[in-house]
Amino acid sequence: MRDNDRVTSATRQPEPPAAATRPRLIATDLDGTLLRDDQTVSPRTVAALAAAEQAGIEVFFVTGRPARWMDVVSAHVHGHGLAICGNGAAVVDLHGGPGAHRFVKVRELARDNALDTVRLLRDAAPGTVFAIEQTYGFHQEPDYPKLHLEVPDGLLLAEEVLASGGRAADEPVLKILAFHPDLDPDGFLTLARLAIGDRASVTRSSPSALLEISGPDVSKASTLALCCAERGISHDQVVAFGDMPNDVEMLTWAGRSYAMGNAHPDAIAAASGRTVANNDDGVAVVIERLLREPAP
Repeated sequence: MRDNDRVTSATRQPEPPAAATRPRLIATDLDGTLLRDDQTVSPRTVAALAAAEQAGIEVFFVTGRPARWMDVVSAHVHGHGLAICGNGAAVVDLHGGPGAHRFVKVRELARDNALDTVRLLRDAAPGTVFAIEQTYGFHQEPDYPKLHLEVPDGLLLAEEVLASGGRAADEPVLKILAFHPDLDPDGFLTLARLAIGDRASVTRSSPSALLEISGPDVSKASTLALCCAERGISHDQVVAFGDMPNDVEMLTWAGRSYAMGNAHPDAIAAASGRTVANNDDGVAVVIERLLREPAP
C-alpha cells in the first residue's frame, strides 16, 4: 500500500488536496495508530515526530489510555510533552517521566451521572460488569475480566465505589469501563448510547465489547479543541490520526485527518484521508509528506 512518497488506500479513496494552511499541530491516537501491534514506536516514527517538532509543529498524543499507561511514549515527547488521556478526560504533562505525570486539566464524570450510567446499563444490558478509572486509582468489580495488565486498587461493585463517601469521593472519576461478555461490540455501543442519553459520552476502542464512558460532551475532539484554542490554533491547522470509534469526533473536527489502513469503518468514514496500517508506520508516512509540502 505504500509507494515511497505516496499514501494509497485499500478503498481507493483519494487523498484530499493539500490544505491552504500549513499544519501547526499533529494529533495522533496511540494504540492501533502510532504504536505498532507490539506496543512499540518504530525508529521511523520517532524520527518523523522529532522532525515535526523541529519544524515548529506541535505533537499531541490523544488517547483513551490513562496517564499511568503513557510510559510507552514518554521518551518521545520532544517539545511540550502534553498528552490528552482518557478520551479527553484529562490533559497530562509527561515531562516528569514514568510515574511522575502531572495533571494539567481534568474533565471529570460527575458521581451522580456515573451512578445513573451504571444503573441504566445494568437494566439495559444485564450481565454488564464495570471498572472505574480515577485520576490515580483504578477499581473493578469482582467479575470484571482481566483485561488490563495491572492489579486494581480494589474489588468492589461500581455503586460502592461511586457512592457518597465511597472510594470515588477522594478523587475525580475520569472514565467508567463497561464490559459485556456476550454482546457484539458495536451493538453494545449503540444500546448504551440509547440507554444513557446525554448523561455521559460513550465510545469504544477495544475489539471486545468494552465501552469507555466519560462526562457529557467529553471527547478527544472537545478537549483537543480547548487545547488548540489556548494556543490560538484553528481546527484547519490540525492534522489528526486515528483508527477506532473513539477517534471519530477528532477525525471529523480536524482540518485534515487520516484513518489507518487497519481502521474501523466508522473511523474511515469520518476521516478526510487514509494512510497505511500502524504496523507499516502510517503516521510517519503522512508526516514525512507533510514536511515536504511547500509553505503556502
